[in-house]
Amino acid sequence: MQPTRQRIIGIDFGTKRIGVAKSDPLGMFAQPVGTFDMPGLLGALTKVRSEEGIGLIVVGYPLSDRGEENRMTAVVDRFIEELRAALPGVPIETADEHRSSRSAMKILAGSGASRKKRNEKGRLDTAAACLILQGWLDSRT
Repeated sequence: MQPTRQRIIGIDFGTKRIGVAKSDPLGMFAQPVGTFDMPGLLGALTKVRSEEGIGLIVVGYPLSDRGEENRMTAVVDRFIEELRAALPGVPIETADEHRSSRSAMKILAGSGASRKKRNEKGRLDTAAACLILQGWLDSRT
């Protein structure tokens, strides 16, 4: 059963872990999904696609302080091509992810989470994915 409103997916790509967030059905709020390696990511996205639908994927795009491409930009470009091949027909956009991990750490610290909890593997990556997606959602209103 396809829903009337498909989810928008936010991705914070990392070489070790990939943070994932999804929108609510109305496309207003980002919700954490989890952190995955590449095979796990494709499995999670396939599940969301079949159960809730995916209208768009927003991938955090690493740019320098001056807005220029850097060495990670080419890595993310290859990742996006892999996503396009694995999920044909799903549109993919990029969003500037400059300082998303730093902002996510500040939010986690401000939430009262202990240092140990903030440093759990994947927690920061998922929070960064939520920030990337929420920024994209907010820019559309």
